[in-house]
Amino acid sequence: MPTLRIAILECDTPLDKVLDKYGSYGDIFTALLKHASQELTSEGEDVRVECTSYDVVGKQEYPEDLEKVDAVLMTGSKYNSFDNDPWIIKLVDYTRKILESQSRIRVLGICFGHQIVGRALGAKVARGTHGWEVSVTPLELTSLGKDIFGVDDLSIHQMHQDMVYTYPEGVLPLAHTTRCENQGMYAKGRLITVQGHPEFNREMVTHILSARHDAGVFADEIYEDGIKRVGDTHGGAVIAKAFLRFLTQE
Repeated sequence: MPTLRIAILECDTPLDKVLDKYGSYGDIFTALLKHASQELTSEGEDVRVECTSYDVVGKQEYPEDLEKVDAVLMTGSKYNSFDNDPWIIKLVDYTRKILESQSRIRVLGICFGHQIVGRALGAKVARGTHGWEVSVTPLELTSLGKDIFGVDDLSIHQMHQDMVYTYPEGVLPLAHTTRCENQGMYAKGRLITVQGHPEFNREMVTHILSARHDAGVFADEIYEDGIKRVGDTHGGAVIAKAFLRFLTQE
């Protein structure tokens, strides 16, 4: 099995407390994917990954040679995926080009990245009507979602109030929640996305909940509800392994 070369497009910078301990979002996703590759290898599936990170916000940098990339992963972000800042427009255009101009490079989207994929393919992306969805949340998997993730039940950390309202043509649903209908999208050989955060852990989300509560972004009710569930079991590792399996499929 050749090494999977994954370009991580960093759409934000973690909070200082998270950055100091875990590094950038590129570092966090690299650790997640490398751990998933080790687990798959121990299970008899030889999967190796090589990750390279790109700052698409401040530096607006992207892989120069797409022949050296097998997949592009877009991270979460505090920014709005439906805004028209120059770097967001550039990211949407880049994503559309990857998906429409070739079939070899596959796309992974996380939260903001999931929404960027939806926007690039013409779906409506906007504020959700049910407010913030935070902390560990159970997903209602579709039959395809159960097949892709290899489980019947799955929970994931959430941290969003925006959502993708429709499914682009040829894209299939993976999961739903009561607050967000589109929790994941899939197109064989092209893309897989999730609205939640497989890369987050209890400590990271506790920092985010506390910071946003202190800043007045989260009311007491949202903060307290999130803190109650922040330590619940979540399937970040399950999702990461599913991503790698997707990248190795013929």
